[in-house]
Amino acid sequence: MNFIIPALVFAAIGLLAGVLLTVCSKVFEVKTDERIDKVNEVLPQVNCGSCGFSGCAAYAEAIVKNGVATNLCNPGGSEVAKKVAEVMGVAAMETVPKIAVVRCNGDCNARSANKFEFDGVQSCKAAKRFYNGQSACAYGCLGYGDCVRECTHDAISIVDGVAKIDRSKCGGCGLCAKACPNQLIVVHDITNRIDVLCSSQDIGKNTRTACKNGCIGCKKCEKTCPFGAITVENNLARIDYSKCKNCGKCVAGCPTHAIQRCDGIVMVAKPAAPKPAAPANQTAAPTAPKAEAPAPKPEVKAETAPEAKAEAKTEVKAEENS
Repeated sequence: MNFIIPALVFAAIGLLAGVLLTVCSKVFEVKTDERIDKVNEVLPQVNCGSCGFSGCAAYAEAIVKNGVATNLCNPGGSEVAKKVAEVMGVAAMETVPKIAVVRCNGDCNARSANKFEFDGVQSCKAAKRFYNGQSACAYGCLGYGDCVRECTHDAISIVDGVAKIDRSKCGGCGLCAKACPNQLIVVHDITNRIDVLCSSQDIGKNTRTACKNGCIGCKKCEKTCPFGAITVENNLARIDYSKCKNCGKCVAGCPTHAIQRCDGIVMVAKPAAPKPAAPANQTAAPTAPKAEAPAPKPEVKAETAPEAKAEAKTEVKAEENS
C-alpha cells in the first residue's frame, strides 16, 4: 500500500496534465494553410536561397501567404514551377533557365608562375587570406575547389587549376557563387551566351604579365559592338545583357580571347571581303584634254630693200673697172 498511493497520485497528475495540454493545443492552435506543406514537398529542398528566401520552406510560405511568383526556383526549373502552379491553382509562369559561369580563364597554360607554394589548409578561403593566394593574378581562380564541395549537382570540377562548369548538369542554384572568395562565379540567364571570362582590374601590362588570357582593357570590343552593349570600366570589359544580341563580334575581335561564348560555339574573325572589281564594259571617266603645244611661228626672212641692192651692184662694177 505504501507505493500504490504515490503511483496513483502521479498517474492522476499525468492524466490531468495531458488533459490540460490537449485543451491548450486546441485553444491556442495556429491554423496553417495545408497548401504550404504541399508546395514545400514539390520544391527540391536544396535550400540554396536563389529564390530570394532563406530556404524552400520560407519560399513555400511566401507563395501561399504573400502571392510570390511561382517560378523563382532555379534548381527546379519549369517542372517545379508547373507543379507549384497546380497546387496553387494558377497558370504556370514562364521560366528562363539559369546557368553559372566562372569568370576566369587563366588555367595553368596561361598563367605565369606562382608567387609561392601554399602549404596551408587546401581551401580557397584559406589561401585568399594569405596574400590573396599563390597565383600571379590576385583576381583569378584559386583552384582549391570550395565551389566543387558546395555544388549539389556535381556540375563543377577543377581542370588545370581553374573551376569548370558542366552546363548539362548545372541547375543555376548559385551555391558555388556564394562559396567563391574572389566572387568569380555569377549566375545569369542561359540565353546570355557571351561572357567576359576574366575578373582582373589591373592595368593591361600587369594583367598580360600575370595571364595571357586576361582582359587588357584595350576597348576593341567596345568599339566593335554595334549595339553599345559592352563597355570597359576599371580596365575590365563588362556586358549589359539588356542590350546584348549575342552577335559575337566582340568575341571575334578580342585579342586575348578573354570574351567567349559560354555555349561552346567558337567565334572566328572573318577576313575582310575584297573590294569588287570594276566591270570590264564600264565606260571610263572622260579625261581632260591635254593642252596642245602652240604652233611654231613661221620664220620671216628679211628681204633686202631695192635701194640696197642697187648700191651693192654699183660697188661691184667699180671694183671690176679698177
